[in-house]
Amino acid sequence: MNDSPEGKYILARLRDELPAQFHYHNIDHTLDVYRSAEAIAKQETITAEDTKLLLVAALYHDCGYLQQINEHELASCNIAREALPQFGYADIDVEKICKLIMATQLPQQPATLSEEIICDADLDYLGRNDFTTTGNKLYLEMQALGSIKNAEDWNKTQINFLQNHRYFTATSLKNRAPKKQENLRDLQNKLLSPK
Repeated sequence: MNDSPEGKYILARLRDELPAQFHYHNIDHTLDVYRSAEAIAKQETITAEDTKLLLVAALYHDCGYLQQINEHELASCNIAREALPQFGYADIDVEKICKLIMATQLPQQPATLSEEIICDADLDYLGRNDFTTTGNKLYLEMQALGSIKNAEDWNKTQINFLQNHRYFTATSLKNRAPKKQENLRDLQNKLLSPK
């Protein structure tokens, strides 16, 4: 899917057009979400058609950052609505893809299994071993955009986010939730320990 014409189109745009300050919301994140969505979908046994739409949504879910930061999901949908019909997508399928993209908006409130999968895939790293290195990319991005001051504020923000986040699919609850709790404890200990 990511080497399909519609996949190549959006990945090339993300690679070539995104400003450098997007250390996190970039092609690497998009491909990570794509791979996570694919892996979760296999274990959640959704139909081939639903999987195809899910994976297209994963590729397009953050492309709105090409245009704006606030409400980038809406911009992502606008780009999808503009691009996907050129690749043979019917309006009904484009709208399904847009519903999946909008499900990733925070706070996440997925209404279908496919929406649950894309939400879990979008934040898959919270429950992985690369949590710190991936999180550091988001920290650099937020610093560049002026939305976070220092590492202590960042750690507090992350703790709050982890405490309020939940995985939705049985797959992510089993495979990611335990490590996420461990990552949360590590962060809490980091804040408590003297400098």
